[in-house]
Amino acid sequence: MAKIKTVFICQECGNDSPRWMGQCASCGAWNSIVEETPLSVAHARGALSKIQIMNGGKPIRLDEIGSELEIRIPTGVPEIDRVLGGGIVQGSVVLVAGDPGIGKSTLMTELALYLKNRSILYIAGEESPSQIKMRVKRIGDTGDHLALLAETNVESIIHTVLDDPPEILIVDSIQTLFSSDVQGAPGSVAQVRESAAALIQLSKSSNIAVFLVGHVTKDGAIAGPRVLEHMVDTVLYLEGDRHHAFRILRAVKNRFGSTNEIGVFEMTETGLSAVENPGRVFLSDRTDESPGAVVVCSVEGTRPILAEIQALVAPTSYATPQRTATGYDARRLQMLLAVLEKREGMRLSGNDVFVNVAGGLRLSEPAIDLGIVAAITSSFRDLPVERSTVLIGEVGLSGEIRAVSHLEQRLKESANLGFTCALVPSSGLGDKRPVNGIDVQALETIHDLIETIF
Repeated sequence: MAKIKTVFICQECGNDSPRWMGQCASCGAWNSIVEETPLSVAHARGALSKIQIMNGGKPIRLDEIGSELEIRIPTGVPEIDRVLGGGIVQGSVVLVAGDPGIGKSTLMTELALYLKNRSILYIAGEESPSQIKMRVKRIGDTGDHLALLAETNVESIIHTVLDDPPEILIVDSIQTLFSSDVQGAPGSVAQVRESAAALIQLSKSSNIAVFLVGHVTKDGAIAGPRVLEHMVDTVLYLEGDRHHAFRILRAVKNRFGSTNEIGVFEMTETGLSAVENPGRVFLSDRTDESPGAVVVCSVEGTRPILAEIQALVAPTSYATPQRTATGYDARRLQMLLAVLEKREGMRLSGNDVFVNVAGGLRLSEPAIDLGIVAAITSSFRDLPVERSTVLIGEVGLSGEIRAVSHLEQRLKESANLGFTCALVPSSGLGDKRPVNGIDVQALETIHDLIETIF
């Protein structure tokens, strides 16, 4: 009898090796390598043969394909439609990932409840139908149109779907599914890859929109093989701090829309509710003028969002001063601190520097650099910045303030929220018309910034 060949696969990144190792050579994870039997060709063909392919496996000429536009299903929630690019595309596969307890299942349940005139099948791999019904009642709906199936075998799911195809299929979660043709526990790299491939083939052949809920690792990456993100059409991350009420739905991959859009939600007792004006909400808890607190305007996709930046500069008691950033790139913070020391002579090497984006937001746009510099300088000199001032601009290594995009849109949003003064790059103004209700002051360098507000 021939010996069964096995491989050793990392459960974090999917890298395979000829023998077991304590640490993965690819991602560096410890004790993540598991021995598995590779999927045979016969098993692969057997799994794919369960799904009837629409064109019978024959090639199709491009001129034979219909020229009708893509059909989208609007959810009725502007925040979700904005992130998806205008609605749910039929025949698409969307992967929704996020930290445990962030609200992924709640979001999927509410999505199913929004689409009352659509046939929806909810695959419950982690919860019982009674638990989902309890969540539906907590949201305040009956969910009479929602069909539930407590199943983790992918072949049984495919058989059920082909008997009565729904318009939308929600799988919660992909890590709980398994295929009988593959050896290994649910959640292993081989099981996740094969189960996802079967559901994607089902989606494309039957024109069903599929939502897959995915787990993440401790580093924030989607658990399972990296190829899973390449297989699906859209990857959404539900971000946020569990200690804050706000959640950000962010697209990191979208074949049918922009990857720069975000949706803002607030976690309440009755579930996730869409936030129509995030800028006003994130600034609602601002206190009186205090050193180290400034307001910036960041553009996420097509939406300007105003947020408060808080900085604290204090003498250090360690040999190496701390540099901590929450909601902001720590490496870019190090760069801005170096610019302040080199160009303005601010001795920050003997101080701890902490920067926080209030409200649990995560901002990465360079246009908030000017606000970071102003907040650090304000805390270092213990002088507050005018409460009605908003700062917009990118800071270069030589201390210059560089132009940013969508400047007029940012200024209009700032004026609508009651700000009367805006500090912006002089190179970005050009021939733009002044915005009513807000005084625009042009700056060229961070030296001009410090002389203007301090």
